[in-house]
Amino acid sequence: MATPLPTTSGSEGAETHNPEVALSPFRSHSRCCFPFVNAGMKPILLQGHERSITQIKYNREGDLLFTVAKDPIVNVWYSVNGERLGTYMGHTGAVWCVDADWDTKHVLTGSADNSCRLWDCETGKQLALLKTNSAVRTCGFDFGGNIIMFSTDKQMGYQCFVSFFDLRDPSQIDNNEPYMKIPCNDSKITSAVWGPLGECIIAGHEGGELNQYSAKSGEVLVNVKEHSRQINDIQLSRDMTMFVTASKDNTAKLFDSTTLEHQKTFRTERPVNSAALSPNYDHVVLGGGQEAMDVTTTSTRIGKFEARFFHLAFEEEFGRVKGHFGPINSVAFHPDGKSYSSGGEDGYVRIHYFDPQYFEFEFEA
Repeated sequence: MATPLPTTSGSEGAETHNPEVALSPFRSHSRCCFPFVNAGMKPILLQGHERSITQIKYNREGDLLFTVAKDPIVNVWYSVNGERLGTYMGHTGAVWCVDADWDTKHVLTGSADNSCRLWDCETGKQLALLKTNSAVRTCGFDFGGNIIMFSTDKQMGYQCFVSFFDLRDPSQIDNNEPYMKIPCNDSKITSAVWGPLGECIIAGHEGGELNQYSAKSGEVLVNVKEHSRQINDIQLSRDMTMFVTASKDNTAKLFDSTTLEHQKTFRTERPVNSAALSPNYDHVVLGGGQEAMDVTTTSTRIGKFEARFFHLAFEEEFGRVKGHFGPINSVAFHPDGKSYSSGGEDGYVRIHYFDPQYFEFEFEA
């Protein structure tokens, strides 16, 4: 059995807001040997938001990390050292979602100020403002970066819609007229991603349902209900053949992207706010914790605020990383699989680099 490494405190090149907030090593939870996050490799702490983080997203190459929160600020950082590259200013409410296109030319954000905005990634200039009747909850570019989709909340007497715009047609943007608008009558969409080849979108709902909508006709191609409560997050695998969902029912689940067939389940004792798949290994990272409204002055251990690592095939937990004061709201693997990031209710984003032992580890069933 591997011996746990000593816990360290502090944070690399960043202002530590509390000396007790430290990256603890992976702890073993089973009979076999497990990988470690090097205790000497301190996480990079990103401090650029005044409110809780809502989503973090790497671009395709992984050199940039985009972060949004319940404040109007959209930040972009160099992922290698945590230096802030810039800020996209314009929103007037909480920003719920962010996405970058294939070649990182454009950035898309959706906000509670009833707007979805398109930005020039390099200059920070706002290229388009799409006004809506209610908050924009999810947004995303298709594989080619030509078509965007976003979903709006069911609130203030307005229905939940998914809207599709073709950026190659300026009239759609100028007139704020999507080429297709799909109504969602039952429960609102709480998370959504583009499916393989941009032929459909996969949407998770407040009631726990998963729907696959055609990007051409808008019809529901597949409908499944494997979760009993709200789906908080959906993230695709690197090759887009699978995706993982995170739910308030204390589980994360793996599905086939084409058929929506349920493959695996990863169980915890707390609501799961976000889950991500490693691009290199059969590993899943889960972030969550108590609901934000239930968090008081409890310790980080009681609140279960660790990032939790599971083996994809065996559904078995093999490690945890502490650090956030409060629930983790978003997690993301770097596209090269050598690090991961987490954004929390505490307003901080932490970039964790894996120890070399992590890459040599083999799971012994």
